Amino acid sequence: MKIAVNTRLLLNNQMDGIGWFTYETFRHITIDNPNVAFVFIFDRQPHPDFIFAKNIEAIVIGPQARHPLLYQLWYQFSLYRLLKRINADIFISTDGMLPLKTRTKTLSIIHDLNFEHYPEFLPKNLRNYYCKNFPKFAKKADRIATVSEFSKQDIIKTYAINSTKIDVVYNGPNENFKPIAKEEITFIQNKYSAGKPFFLFVGTLHPRKNLINLFKAFEQFKIASNSDFKLLVVGKKMWWTEEIEQTYQELNFKNDIIFTGRVSENELYKITAAAYALTYVPIFEGFGIPLVEAMSCGIPIITSNITSMPEVVEDAGILVDPFSVADIANAMLTITTDVKLRNELIEKGKKQVKKFNWKKTADLLWASIQKTIET
Repeated sequence: MKIAVNTRLLLNNQMDGIGWFTYETFRHITIDNPNVAFVFIFDRQPHPDFIFAKNIEAIVIGPQARHPLLYQLWYQFSLYRLLKRINADIFISTDGMLPLKTRTKTLSIIHDLNFEHYPEFLPKNLRNYYCKNFPKFAKKADRIATVSEFSKQDIIKTYAINSTKIDVVYNGPNENFKPIAKEEITFIQNKYSAGKPFFLFVGTLHPRKNLINLFKAFEQFKIASNSDFKLLVVGKKMWWTEEIEQTYQELNFKNDIIFTGRVSENELYKITAAAYALTYVPIFEGFGIPLVEAMSCGIPIITSNITSMPEVVEDAGILVDPFSVADIANAMLTITTDVKLRNELIEKGKKQVKKFNWKKTADLLWASIQKTIET
């Protein structure tokens, strides 16, 4: 059997959600299936760490696809020709995008449809490309995998896809996310937050992540609590808008918000485990990997009560209305004053996170691959 995989988002020290999903699932799948030939398809020379086993062949095709026009060239021409040549039994696209004319069986992994619901949060060229082409990709795919029941139902409703065509394969936390000793917590606090306890946000700094309301809520919390808490914001400014910048500049406590930029994975494990609580309140999320990372580290969670987040967290966090600044601020006050509740949430999180791990994800994805081939 020969399995071709779109691995163009495996980027050394630059991976976001889809890249980590690809890394973790295919690290397991390729090793667990040594008699299967895998073709990993990149748009640039891959790092050796991404060739997990001897049964992987890496192929690089151009152009480097980081723009809608280049997506079109890479998927519909270069990738189409490659799949025709290598005669794979199946092509798996970890970012959902497919060559529409290919005769190879296809499994499309569509993580979420945020661009359908909040197109205004994306640059015009990207939203036009996604909204025009993803309905085609969904219909073209022989099978679809997605990362939550919420996303499955969203794909069914938005694109009129039969439910029997879609499999749910939840994300998981990296095994390095775990609690750390008090001495390490103190070291991280001294390094990043002037020795003070901190709330944590992790993710790309993007309008969909609801930073404006998070900043405003933190301001209200600081006024109401008169505390020395900081807010640590970890992630790169991918789409830092004028509105986000203006909100930040108008804050009285903006000096208590600390931006780290992107940090190494080893540093992220420690920062997460050292946080007082995760404050992750996006207005739309297909899964929300920081949620399971926080639960793995034994820290409580404040998150949104919409889209996939209640499904992932259940009762192991404080669920808030992400459109209500007061609701988010009140949750921050509660988590810092109600020690009993905080400890209860930590314990519930330890139980809830057992439902999610990358080996389980890989096994579910492998089952979806088998269904696709047998279609």
